[in-house]
Amino acid sequence: MSGFVVSVTRFRVRSLRFLPFFLIHAQRCLAQIRRSDGYIAGALRHDRDRAYWTMSVWRDEAALLAYVTGGAHRNAMPKMSEWGDEASTVRWVQDSADLPSWPAAIERMRREGRPVPLRHPGPGHAGVGFAASEPAQMVRI
Repeated sequence: MSGFVVSVTRFRVRSLRFLPFFLIHAQRCLAQIRRSDGYIAGALRHDRDRAYWTMSVWRDEAALLAYVTGGAHRNAMPKMSEWGDEASTVRWVQDSADLPSWPAAIERMRREGRPVPLRHPGPGHAGVGFAASEPAQMVRI
């Protein structure tokens, strides 16, 4: 199947004490994604409940996997399992290189998302049963 790959992630920081460390790694990952071959478009969302979302569109699965398994993203992933109490991901292929809307991405996460392994999962983690939250900030990258 051909098309553009959309990746959506959600990560909730389990305690404010981890937030500065998370934000440092997030900035490094942001710098990496902007340099990544095959990256087309993206957006970030920060919710009031300490949940952080990413949405990105990629040329193909190989380009996305190269980003995920390399550089700053690879270095950050082991730390995320300690710092989060909810984490999930979903990806799909679409014909357009356009970013989906946030409501569409959130609905897709609820319907098809899968939890990411964590050391300290919260009660809604396993079923991707995160509570609705208001966005504090949304930006395109």
